[in-house]
Amino acid sequence: MSFSTLGLLPQLLDAIEAQGYSDATPIQEKSIPIVLEGKDLMAAAQTGTGKTAGFTLPILQILSDGKRASSNHTRTLILTPTRELAAQILESVKTYGQNLPLSSTVVFGGVGIGPQMQKLRKGVDILVATPGRLLDLHSQNAVNFNELEILVLDEADRMLDMGFIHDIKRIIKLLPKKRQTLMFSATFSEDIRRLAKGLVHEPAEISVTPRNSTVEAIKHWICPVDKSSKTALLTHLINKGQWQQVLVFSRTKHGANRIATNLEKKNISATAIHGNKSQGARTRALADFKAGKVRVLVATDIAARGIDIDQLPHVINFDLPSVPEDYVHRIGRTGRAGRGGEAISLVSADEAKQLFDIERLIQKELERELIDDFVPNHDLPKSRELLPVRSKKPKKLNDQKPQGRNRNRNRSRNKNDSQGSAAKNSDGQRDEQKKPNQAKKRVFWNKKPSRKLKPIS
Repeated sequence: MSFSTLGLLPQLLDAIEAQGYSDATPIQEKSIPIVLEGKDLMAAAQTGTGKTAGFTLPILQILSDGKRASSNHTRTLILTPTRELAAQILESVKTYGQNLPLSSTVVFGGVGIGPQMQKLRKGVDILVATPGRLLDLHSQNAVNFNELEILVLDEADRMLDMGFIHDIKRIIKLLPKKRQTLMFSATFSEDIRRLAKGLVHEPAEISVTPRNSTVEAIKHWICPVDKSSKTALLTHLINKGQWQQVLVFSRTKHGANRIATNLEKKNISATAIHGNKSQGARTRALADFKAGKVRVLVATDIAARGIDIDQLPHVINFDLPSVPEDYVHRIGRTGRAGRGGEAISLVSADEAKQLFDIERLIQKELERELIDDFVPNHDLPKSRELLPVRSKKPKKLNDQKPQGRNRNRNRSRNKNDSQGSAAKNSDGQRDEQKKPNQAKKRVFWNKKPSRKLKPIS
């Protein structure tokens, strides 16, 4: 469906056309009309489906017909789990809103709070924020929500996984009850639905992809290889394919640094981003990668959230993720908005369990391809039978957690109650029946007399 049929303003259509887009993706086609109608929304959409534009475009249109934000106020709040995703969303807001007289900014941790307070002083129509820094700013009276019209929770599932539930609940209490709320998540898990009960009012629900499915346009397979040969194989693949833009995933921060250093030694320009890097360093690294100054960007899972690069052709999993759902998020960095892409995983024998968990999650046995000169000495076990995916037990989303001392005290009390109180019969007398092994133990220890103490000579 063409964007021109969705009822968007000419200024927005011009901005969309300037980016080279003409047809809306399924999530955009479904979400834009709902948001324009002013309804609350719960949308399930995985990475790479164009969901950011799905809420950015209609929000810009709604805000264009209204009073500008007052000093230290905001009209729209977009919450995200990571700094990279927040910066990416702000970039989309500015790109699509370039022809509209609206103000926007982003706030997150890892950088000075002073400049952020200065930007908020004049008021902004759209504020993109991570939860922690937003609460810091509110505690210093730098931001006020009395004029808030729209709340967006992007990647709500990831925010819960990262432990932001308490921050989110604190923020919700600060917001006006009369507002439009939009929730975007990879899935509608029980945790998400429990959170949504206090957030959305009679929401429209849309889903454009099955749970934990991978983007069809992505070709993904694995290369069995010994752990000690992974760096050499990665170098071989990059040089042989003459790849100019590759996103490599590492399971650890130290591993990301090591991979980037080893590639540099092989004359392949590379840089790493992860949580230990400053925000400035991460922003520069991503900018250099997008501009083609660096061929390889090595990232951890958290740092890669929000990386949105059009036509990124190659993703390499140097290590398989510990959490199988992260595999779907990783390979979703390529094949964005229906474009093609390929994702290759370098898998050693000790990663068999992670591989089987991933195959079970996506309900697909991944194709294996052996590379000449890199055939592993330690064989990767054959894939297991694909059993149905087990549903996760919902997490408790309570605000109050029992304190450690009280919890241990209760645990001890319960233990004593269960062990110390013998069962009683119908007459109220103790039941003296004991388990056979308990009786044997008591007889054994009681049979052995104590030794007599001899005087010291």
